[in-house]
Amino acid sequence: MNTKQKMTLLLLLIAVSACATVVSLPDSKESIASIKASFADKGIAKMDRLDQSELQKTCSDYAQKELPAEIRAQLEKAATDSVKYPASGKYLGDWKEGEKVAQNGRGLQFSDDSKTVNGGNCYACHQISKEEIAYGNIGPSLAQYGKLRGGPSEEIVKYTWSKIYSSHAFNACSVMPRYGAAGILSEKQMQDVMALLLDPQSPINK
Repeated sequence: MNTKQKMTLLLLLIAVSACATVVSLPDSKESIASIKASFADKGIAKMDRLDQSELQKTCSDYAQKELPAEIRAQLEKAATDSVKYPASGKYLGDWKEGEKVAQNGRGLQFSDDSKTVNGGNCYACHQISKEEIAYGNIGPSLAQYGKLRGGPSEEIVKYTWSKIYSSHAFNACSVMPRYGAAGILSEKQMQDVMALLLDPQSPINK
């Protein structure tokens, strides 16, 4: 066997050995423990933020595979059942205040305090006002949201409220914040954002 043949055989043995090696991946508990070990409380941001709800755990389990239709339906129904509608029956507030909520990205950050008023930070993911030049594209454009839907009908109003309150009602593993269910926005703030989206007088519907 010449030198070239010996090298070829050696490389083949190395390749076979590599293929036979079993890579041990950490399970979910080990992964979570590892993540938590790299964080610490800071200001109002506490470690409990790393604790997942049952819905979040389920979505994490299916992050790399399709969520079964039956499980998806169960999660979305639970989210829908959790939605709390305004006791007053009033869904639309002041669109001008709603724009302020949409623009505000403060609140719940480690650099905030408990008195900081939370914002919706809506522009981080959506286009809303056509005049705003800085916005994200993770979510769909909301420009002319109400106009494109024919105005604030009862069906559209309740759908929009539910979507803002808990986006999981329509998409089990949605990444959109659960503004109502998680207590991020107050009822009044949600009403104001609703007005921004649906009030015919709101500039986004012009």
